Amino acid sequence: MSMPPQRSEQSESAKTVAENEAGDALHDEFFGHAHVTEISASGRKLRDDLRELWAYRDLLVLLVQRDISVRYKQSAIGFAWVIIQPLTMMFIFTVVFGRFANLPSDGVPYPLFTLTALLPWLYFAKALTGSSESLVAASNMIKKVYFPRVIIPLSRTLSGLVDFAITFLVLAVLLVWYGVMPGWQVVFLPLMILVAMITALGLGLWLTALNVKYRDIGVMVPFLVQIWMYASPIAYSASIVPEKWQWLYSLNPIVGVVEGFRWALLGKQMPMVEPIFVSLSLVVVLFLSGLMYFRRTERSFADVV
Repeated sequence: MSMPPQRSEQSESAKTVAENEAGDALHDEFFGHAHVTEISASGRKLRDDLRELWAYRDLLVLLVQRDISVRYKQSAIGFAWVIIQPLTMMFIFTVVFGRFANLPSDGVPYPLFTLTALLPWLYFAKALTGSSESLVAASNMIKKVYFPRVIIPLSRTLSGLVDFAITFLVLAVLLVWYGVMPGWQVVFLPLMILVAMITALGLGLWLTALNVKYRDIGVMVPFLVQIWMYASPIAYSASIVPEKWQWLYSLNPIVGVVEGFRWALLGKQMPMVEPIFVSLSLVVVLFLSGLMYFRRTERSFADVV
């Protein structure tokens, strides 16, 4: 009487083994390489996380491609929004702050002055907003399969570089139109882009991890971004800030990024070293602390999200 159940258990066991082997084969075919992840209770080193992130690089590429395609998939004019938004903001800032308020633009045509600042700012704002809500948006994926969770906010940060590149082409046309040619400082532009990425990712890691537990973060971020724009030298020059308040103003990490872009592309006078040093130091602290907090809390994401 006990033999049929035993055969059934053996059959189910064989079926499970076959499914696991098929799943492993599909994984190898999809990613192009075999990968074994060992999950242990012992502390992990950063070197192990980087090795694992590299092993899942194909998933990162797929998520970046998905973010780009989904963003404009059902849009009537598609990527044209990437051009319309900065040009509209440039026009409004030029009229309101350049003509009506008559704010200085450091000897640079005001449209060019504002668009150069909007270039890193729009990338930062989109990357920050996208990365902060990324874990909650990918909750189903997190619950079903294991992969390095940092891939999700990282993909949102990288996908914004496509919009950045399109906006940069618009800025290049405007530079030619006004006859402004970047000097030797332009070699530091990749460094400024990297700083903008690290700033968005570092703060995004903090916010997306907190958003898993406290959904108020998702409501707060768009409001925070709006205020942050006017607290940054986007429509005005950082030089109008009184010198005694420069140290406080430099605590805004995006100040160093924006002033660095203007210096690299417009040949402005090099920003004061101390405020820029404070701003960039804060970027490093934000990134490292955000990464540490994310690593410490990521084990509970699947249970809480």
